[in-house]
Amino acid sequence: MSDDDDDIQIEGPVLAGDDPMRAFLPTSFGKKQKETDIAAQIDRSRRTVVKPPVGKLKAQESNSNNRSDSDDDSDDSDNSDSDSDDEYPTSHEMVIKSHDRAITSLSLDPAGGRLISGSIDCTVKLHDFSSLTPTTIRAFRSVDPYNAKSSASSTESHPVHLVQFNPLAGSVFLCVSAHPQAKILSRDGDVVTEFVKGDMYLRDMNNTKGHVSEVTTGTWHPTDKNVCVTAGTDSTLRIWDINNKRSQKEVLVFKSKAPGAAGRTRMTAVAWSSPAQGGNDALVSAALDGTLVIWSGSGRFTRPAAEIRDAHKPNTWTGGIDISSDGRMIVTRGGDNLIKLWDMRKLTKPLVSVEHPSTSDHYPTTNIKYAPNSTSIITGSATGHLHILNPGNLRPEYVTPVTPGSAVITVDWHPKINQIITGSANAETHILYNPTMSTRGAVDVMSRAPKRRHIDDNTEFTTDQSLGLSGDSIVAPGALSGSKRAGVTASGKSRDPRRPHVPQQTPFMRSQPDEKHISENIPLSRMLHEDPREALLKYADLAKKDPVFTKAWKSTQPVTQYADVSDEETEEGPEKKKAKR
Repeated sequence: MSDDDDDIQIEGPVLAGDDPMRAFLPTSFGKKQKETDIAAQIDRSRRTVVKPPVGKLKAQESNSNNRSDSDDDSDDSDNSDSDSDDEYPTSHEMVIKSHDRAITSLSLDPAGGRLISGSIDCTVKLHDFSSLTPTTIRAFRSVDPYNAKSSASSTESHPVHLVQFNPLAGSVFLCVSAHPQAKILSRDGDVVTEFVKGDMYLRDMNNTKGHVSEVTTGTWHPTDKNVCVTAGTDSTLRIWDINNKRSQKEVLVFKSKAPGAAGRTRMTAVAWSSPAQGGNDALVSAALDGTLVIWSGSGRFTRPAAEIRDAHKPNTWTGGIDISSDGRMIVTRGGDNLIKLWDMRKLTKPLVSVEHPSTSDHYPTTNIKYAPNSTSIITGSATGHLHILNPGNLRPEYVTPVTPGSAVITVDWHPKINQIITGSANAETHILYNPTMSTRGAVDVMSRAPKRRHIDDNTEFTTDQSLGLSGDSIVAPGALSGSKRAGVTASGKSRDPRRPHVPQQTPFMRSQPDEKHISENIPLSRMLHEDPREALLKYADLAKKDPVFTKAWKSTQPVTQYADVSDEETEEGPEKKKAKR
């Protein structure tokens, strides 16, 4: 090559640095990998919080406090709102929409890697944070605990009251529905244990082996991973060993002293504490007659250790109850629009009582929880706000909207990942977190690259093979999903005796093949519609002419001879025997 070839230069377009044409010119050749901006993705999950009005904060303070104190507290709360994002993990959020109706209970496993939620739609949804991405936030499995066999003719479903992971072993969780039998399910949604149902015809509850009516709630033993307790509407608490489903371990019968109750009431909430600093265990429960009942958590369940009558207004549902980590304080949220703080050492009257609108008349599972190390108390409200209260005076330290206009039913604060989860009446689960304070959980989900969209990601274009029906499937009457109609029984019969019974159309009836095609292609198919007597008589003449079995004796058989009967004898008939007298 000559030296002239080396001197050849290709001139390119000379553009200014701020020329807009640069946006349309490539900077390099080849396939370009688009990297995800994780910081921008997390920033998009930042919550845009509108500061609540001061008047709402004042209305939730105790009426016993004077006006000047409430004004000072409201000023302090305004000044501390700017630093609230650094104090509480509420700056960002991740929303999960997997249920169809209000969420009643939420729980995270001890490691904080799996989330379960129960709802009024009778299902339990299981979410695994390790498989979620910002564009694929959905449950990996949906379980109906009381509809195990979808092909059964008598299917039943019940709203879920409680789901709670075992705090000592995250492999199982307790599931309580509107049913007398509670269940223990594995972390994958399979039924491990189903507790027995008691004899409803026995009056003395001490002689029954299980709940005789609906179970309302339950909880796990704080130190024994094989023991749990359930509360029911039969005025009992029952302690179970999950390895023995045939009978409860202990039965705690509460005899109500309310007039006209006949010694029975409904148990609405239960909590079991084991102080970390030592001391006596306590099993605390609330009843519908307004009584707060305290049992010794270690034994001697023949009678309660203490009873607080009229702790809340009778015939109101006290759905929230929790015990502090040191085992000294009890906080209760009743259906009388009050939150009360009790001292275990002096149970004559509450230490603090503040007004807080209740939602237990519509959602009985409304709860209240202590934060990790009992530094705060969290609960929801009917307006859709999350309230973080001071554990000493129950005044709101921080109030933030989660689902405005839709009640926040259940809340929880996980100590390991430092994230707050809420379940609302609009079927949304919100996970509040802070990227600097929280670890794993929603932080890992929002830090992943979004999954590339595929046609299978759209659930409208996919079919669950377990629910699909083929043309020749055998389906029992009433077993089809969505076939339940108003005014008819499970078998399809009308509840009105004046209406005729309309047979249910099964998939086999809809895909009934042509009878002509069957008769021509399937051998001996015509025999289904042929009279068997006529089928045998058509061979009578052939058997008489050419017998197969009696052909050897055809020439030796005697001829049958009949007696000749005259016409007179035929008309007169045989002589009748004389009747004996």
